Amino acid sequence: MTPEQVRWVAHLARLELSDDELATLTRQLTSIVDYVAQLQAVNTDGVEPLAHALPVHNVFRPDEPRPSLSADEALANAPDRQGDFFAVPAVLE
Repeated sequence: MTPEQVRWVAHLARLELSDDELATLTRQLTSIVDYVAQLQAVNTDGVEPLAHALPVHNVFRPDEPRPSLSADEALANAPDRQGDFFAVPAVLE
């Protein structure tokens, strides 16, 4: 990944990065992308898809309906708002 790509991802995540942080994250994200590329090269023909590698059971409590936040409370800290919705910049062309 290039520093410009990392800077753009940071912008989308609303993160401000120093030059040192940008250099570190560029190296780290490049390593992650390279590792994913290695995983894509693994032959998985004949391997059945799994949701989990190990047996899993639900450890959460049952859902119970209860009052939620009002739109004004939920959007109180929104950087931009349009009516009862978060306003975000378009990310697709």
